[in-house]
Amino acid sequence: MEIHIHPKRKRSLIRPLKAAGHMKRLLADKEDTEQVFHIMEALNGNNMFRKVRQYSKTEIGRAMMDRRRYLPAILDDHDRLKKLPENTVGRAYVAFMEREGLSAAGLVEESEKWWDHHEKFDDDIDFLGCRFRDTHDLYHVLTGYGRDELGEISVLGFSHAHNGGFGNLFISYIGAWDLSKLAPEPHLVRASLREARRNGRAANALVTEDIVALLREPLADARERMNISEPIAYKAALASLKAIGYDGKLSAA
Repeated sequence: MEIHIHPKRKRSLIRPLKAAGHMKRLLADKEDTEQVFHIMEALNGNNMFRKVRQYSKTEIGRAMMDRRRYLPAILDDHDRLKKLPENTVGRAYVAFMEREGLSAAGLVEESEKWWDHHEKFDDDIDFLGCRFRDTHDLYHVLTGYGRDELGEISVLGFSHAHNGGFGNLFISYIGAWDLSKLAPEPHLVRASLREARRNGRAANALVTEDIVALLREPLADARERMNISEPIAYKAALASLKAIGYDGKLSAA
């Protein structure tokens, strides 16, 4: 498969000081999702070039990029997803998003704040970046990690195995360090991140899945097929945190 990378696109530089500044803002306001995109840009370097080439060499990756299915409209069609049978991925996804007050369009909106300062090329790199973004909340549903701070840290550690880039690891490790200052048993927080990374390496990549078919699949079957293990260490760490009154919200740390 011939990949499409815009001729004006430049290779990215690693800028640790820029990443540190945006991480400071993210730690001050854990809901400021825009900062995540800035950190990724500052630390991921040429990861997206590598991932596009990697996926273009596989049948499932080529199918994903050929199809170029735009996911937010599919994921935000809650009325349609609610008609799926109980216990499917789609029903679990809707329940998660509505419980948390989230939408796929909302994540797009946060990323657009970053895009306002960058040129769009509508090439395979832009497409794959959007694919990573749009599947983030599906990772929560499939892995069982909540949207509490530890859950977000763990999801980033898990998804790094598939999405690559140092930005994911930077945010997850700094986030774990920050949360450990609050935790009565800091080693449990670190264990959750280690487990997430281990489970992510063992699991099938979500980004290359046929998302429409996945939404129709029973959640338990999807987890088994994709080799996604139960997050035991995460649950132990979260229980330890809740024992001291931590409510699991991102603003708690």
